[in-house]
Amino acid sequence: MSRQTSLELYRNIGIMAHIDAGKTTTTERILYYTGKNYKIGEVHEGAATMDWMEQEQERGITITSAATTCFWIRNGVTHRINIIDTPGHVDFTVEVERSLRVLDGAVTLLDSVAGVEPQTETVWRQADRYGVPRIIFANKMDRVGADFDRCLTMIRNRLTKRAFPLQLPVGSGETFTGHIDVLRRVEYIFDEATLGKTFTEMPVADAFKERVEQARHEVIEAAVESDDALMEKYLETESLSEEEFRTGLSAGIRSAEIFPVLCASPVHNMGADLILDAIVKLLPIRTTVLMVPSVRFSW
Repeated sequence: MSRQTSLELYRNIGIMAHIDAGKTTTTERILYYTGKNYKIGEVHEGAATMDWMEQEQERGITITSAATTCFWIRNGVTHRINIIDTPGHVDFTVEVERSLRVLDGAVTLLDSVAGVEPQTETVWRQADRYGVPRIIFANKMDRVGADFDRCLTMIRNRLTKRAFPLQLPVGSGETFTGHIDVLRRVEYIFDEATLGKTFTEMPVADAFKERVEQARHEVIEAAVESDDALMEKYLETESLSEEEFRTGLSAGIRSAEIFPVLCASPVHNMGADLILDAIVKLLPIRTTVLMVPSVRFSW
């Protein structure tokens, strides 16, 4: 029997964070956006697909790791994404440990108000132990008190100095309306009429330009450090093609030396598709096939 999806289009991804950072809610939005579910399952209603145990539905927390498969089409290419939603409560840390052994990459979620929390540090150290490449999402950017810059400072102080924002938020809390693509120097504003599913693209506002250029310079320097040839060319010419830069960035992410930071608020449908794009674009490809049963993950 031939494989329906080419091996290079597989991604085995874990979502990990402190409790209540939004792991299961984010997974539910991903399943909705990919067409896996026709309706969004809400954690507070006990209807989340990934919280299959009665105890999880009653308490609104994840107790055991659960896995499912969805498909995401990007630039006309269909990718198969195997997602493992892990517990955030410290009592179930062993479930995260088991998941990390089979992952190609992980998405680390932060509550943008609370920043890096104790269990965030615990799961981060576990991922370090297994050398798992990661992308970081500052989640819940539309909450009152959300602060992306504070989150970034906490990430660099408590998790890794090698965290670099590829997106910057436009506003925060009730004024969170979109994000800026640091590499492309483009501002994207969520369209309210489509509940955040589409964007309006525009030039970066003057108020953000200096911050964007600083962030862009930092990530470019980090990317060229992962490849001696790129470093030599960059020192000589101070310029790289987009393809060359992305090659260096990918190498740094795969080797767990660069950790991209992005921002979103999937609970209000602002950014779930960004997470999917980041998974297929930035995280490593599957080297062997992982057979994932629907929802419950058997060890």
